[in-house]
Amino acid sequence: MGSFSIWHWLVVLLVILLLFGSGKISGLMGDLAKGIKSFKQNIKEEQPDASMEAQAQGQTHPAGSIQGPAAASSAAQTASAQTTPPRPGA
Repeated sequence: MGSFSIWHWLVVLLVILLLFGSGKISGLMGDLAKGIKSFKQNIKEEQPDASMEAQAQGQTHPAGSIQGPAAASSAAQTASAQTTPPRPGA
């Protein structure tokens, strides 16, 4: 009951071929092969990207104006204090 016989697999294969057709299946397999080849080619390329170059030069973060968590939370508290009226009894 756990495994299928060869006849079960042949019937499943026949149904798949009838539903999709042999042309569509071969096209999908060709696309899969192209994707695998492209993936392998990109893995073999040894051109480091900008983030790897920045880390090699000693920069651990990109330059920009992103605030840290402490600065962002204090700015949010200031903004909410300005827009929210004080609660009575607080």
